Amino acid sequence: MFRSLKVFNYRLFAIGSVISNVGGWMQRTAQDWLVLDLTNGSGVALGTATALQFAPMVIFGMFGGMMADRYPKRQLLIVAQALMAVLALAMGVLAITGTAQVWHVYVMALVLGVISCAEVPTRQAFVVEMVGRRDLPNAIALNASSFNLARVVGPAVAGLLMFAMDAGPIFLLNALTFAGVISSLVFMRKAELNPAEPVPRAKGQLREGLRYVLANEALLFPVLLIGFVSMFAQAFMTSIALMAREVFGSGASSFGLASTMFAVGALGGALLAARRTRPSRKLLYGGAVSFGVATAVAGLMPSYALYLAVLVPAGVALITVNTAANATVQLATSPEMRGRVMGIYFLAFTAGAPVGAWMLGWLSELASPRVGVVLAGSLVLVGTGLAVLLSKIIGARVHRPALAAVGA
Repeated sequence: MFRSLKVFNYRLFAIGSVISNVGGWMQRTAQDWLVLDLTNGSGVALGTATALQFAPMVIFGMFGGMMADRYPKRQLLIVAQALMAVLALAMGVLAITGTAQVWHVYVMALVLGVISCAEVPTRQAFVVEMVGRRDLPNAIALNASSFNLARVVGPAVAGLLMFAMDAGPIFLLNALTFAGVISSLVFMRKAELNPAEPVPRAKGQLREGLRYVLANEALLFPVLLIGFVSMFAQAFMTSIALMAREVFGSGASSFGLASTMFAVGALGGALLAARRTRPSRKLLYGGAVSFGVATAVAGLMPSYALYLAVLVPAGVALITVNTAANATVQLATSPEMRGRVMGIYFLAFTAGAPVGAWMLGWLSELASPRVGVVLAGSLVLVGTGLAVLLSKIIGARVHRPALAAVGA
């Protein structure tokens, strides 16, 4: 289960990532609560902040993947992490001094999203340079475990801190945690890395990456599936704040508990994924369908205790489909294309999140958070079916001209 940790560079990276991810989830929890405080519980404002954080990936996601192919990934990650630390520091100062307004949060979310366009695909493509192809699925699953361990600890700690001292200091604490991951990148053993040869600048590299994905059904299906699932997965995670505050009337500490329960399930799913040597197509189907069902059921729960209980299997299902899709895509990709393919993957992962987050916020105000959550779960099931159908249709159209050329 933990075989990738035998690699020194990956072990160093994993430790730094846990520290930074805890801070990141503390900030995410504080950000959601700060928006609700500044807007008197507006679901639309909360959805807008989430949408702004993911929207840049729609425009610049493929460019970020191209940067990962063109430049040394370790140096690119150091710069991106440093910029994120500065951003958290600035927001913390605004919040502590009492000058923070909701538009400040919007700007922070937008800039963070722009930086993530390069940081996320670069970080994902960097994993194989640390551990190699054989241990890649295990390392991806352990990354997810680290991320979700932080999701367990971060919101719980943030809830307690917000109860004691409000949201502002949490942003400052997050700025400090970036030192962990930056230090791990600086002190890696460069001789033990296996970096891909940087791709020289040339015209048409974005189109080349897109054609590469469209022509390979082993890449196209998981990319489409993760696009449909994540559209409403991000909205579901945003809805935890709305359900806790507006439906069940819970305070900040209880909101942190709900986020923690979801993360407990996700952590369990990630550890189970770490035991698998290679993900299967059935695992992708099963994870997506299970998440859709669990999401819809969560919206129907009559009590807060039952709602918390359903968050655990929802977390297991979501992380199962996420880790399986990520590993499937990376294993099917050649080294010189990995950055661009991961850029496309995370474009699909985040492109629908602005729509899903805004729609859930709008429905929550128009009807109720319950209606938004049930609809989100139902649409995950519909999206799973569409991913199957579209991958076959697009794959057939791409291959038909190739077959005609062979016949000619």
